[in-house]
Amino acid sequence: MKIAVITDDVKTISAHFGSAQYYLVFIVENSKIAGQELRLKANDNRFAGHEQGIAQIGLYSTNPQLAAKHTDMLGTIIDCDVLLARGMNKATYDDLRIRSILPIITNLLDVQTAVEAYLSGNLINHLEWLY
Repeated sequence: MKIAVITDDVKTISAHFGSAQYYLVFIVENSKIAGQELRLKANDNRFAGHEQGIAQIGLYSTNPQLAAKHTDMLGTIIDCDVLLARGMNKATYDDLRIRSILPIITNLLDVQTAVEAYLSGNLINHLEWLY
């Protein structure tokens, strides 16, 4: 199993999926962290000039540029099973689920604490924080 966490500093979970710089990916074996790797994440800054507002109302399928943006942002973690974030829009959430990646919105800031909470079954998914 692999758990991706969005981060800018490798210690805290980023508040906004779109602007995060990295994915910190944890490799889990026998319910324990066996390793981790840092992956560069395409972010909103890389797509300057795209229509940002459409993304937030979930119209990726009707806008090829935005669909390509999403594919680029998520392609780096296509081998992951779970993504932990502190915030994302509904379109991102839905696109993760379509790709069989379980998105979890957490209130925890610390990357390690959140991963351990997920592994122990104690991480709350705050769906009310989707925007």
